[in-house]
Amino acid sequence: MADERLEVYESKMTKTLEGLKKEYLTIRAGRANPHILDKLTVDYYGTPTPLQQVANITVPEARMIQIQPWEASLIKEISKAILASDLGLNPNTDGKIIRLVLPELTEERRKELVKDVKKKGEAAKVAVRNIRRDANDAFKKLAKQDVSEDEIKELEDKVQKLTDKFTKEIEKAVEDKSKEILTV
Repeated sequence: MADERLEVYESKMTKTLEGLKKEYLTIRAGRANPHILDKLTVDYYGTPTPLQQVANITVPEARMIQIQPWEASLIKEISKAILASDLGLNPNTDGKIIRLVLPELTEERRKELVKDVKKKGEAAKVAVRNIRRDANDAFKKLAKQDVSEDEIKELEDKVQKLTDKFTKEIEKAVEDKSKEILTV
């Protein structure tokens, strides 16, 4: 029974970590990564549609992303979406294909990105600690349901171990992404 009570909180912590890692995929390091376009949507017949659903996205070179829309009419919409985004990229098009050439990141920009990575990591750690607090609050309420203090203490210890485990994983994710960004 005790493990079922913990599963909910472990699942929430896992989702927090996965969300952070997914967000890190959208942060541009030195190489071209098609995931930086994950958040982009284009107006497709009046409906905001994810870019991946209306175009083929490839990485033909280390610092180039190629977008081939399934309909030529979308080129203008996709270009507009890229320009409006915070990617800082200028789309080049030949009427059929859009090419995004990723400029070399400056040292200053790399440091800004690392700061952003750390900030997102810190937010994820706060989220994990909030989940721990919610769990402990829920466990304290169990005392009213004839659950022994020892059982409650054991649950609190287990949720603390989970918190420590996920905090370490978040720190590792922050470290890995920071290294990737700072590697020229």
